[in-house]
Amino acid sequence: MEPLQQLGLAMGAAWTSGINLYATVAALGIAQASGLVQLPPGLEVLANPAVIAVAVIMYFVEFFADKVPFVDSGWDAVHTFIRVPAGALLAARALGPTNPALEIVAALAGGSVALAAHGTKATARLAINASPEPFTNWAASIAEDIVAFVGIWAALQHPYVMLALVIAFLALAIYLLPKTFRGLRTLFRKITGRDKTTRD
Repeated sequence: MEPLQQLGLAMGAAWTSGINLYATVAALGIAQASGLVQLPPGLEVLANPAVIAVAVIMYFVEFFADKVPFVDSGWDAVHTFIRVPAGALLAARALGPTNPALEIVAALAGGSVALAAHGTKATARLAINASPEPFTNWAASIAEDIVAFVGIWAALQHPYVMLALVIAFLALAIYLLPKTFRGLRTLFRKITGRDKTTRD
């Protein structure tokens, strides 16, 4: 695998980890174990049956937890400390044996990409939870699963395209950051009832 292809896989895996870590690990591991793809040496450990089993079990736990309003936001809050480091680790390992300095750079970049994806997902789900009906929540959760699996497929089959999409996503996320903060502040005030107090 060429360096640019490895970079596409690294950033793609970090991005999908921010959306659904367990789907990412399970899909990569199963693809390697079944011989569908040849992962870089640093990621071959994902094909270990124990790793696949834990990833699949946790995927199903997340699948159901992610469909329950507010439980999903609590799950996302906890996974801030899991998805981001895991995305950094996957990105670093995807480059295979390399210069330690480059490995650290890949980990930092991967962690940043995972954080951006995770933050976007968590913020969107928090906004959706402001609605009392659960159907939007279910639709969002299923859409996220689909996006994660398609992203993994793209990272494996079209790493150049995946790399371009990740860069475009980061640019859009940075552009929307001020609006996101304003939206979160408004949502927080609405939830806590401060908007009504301020108007009164």
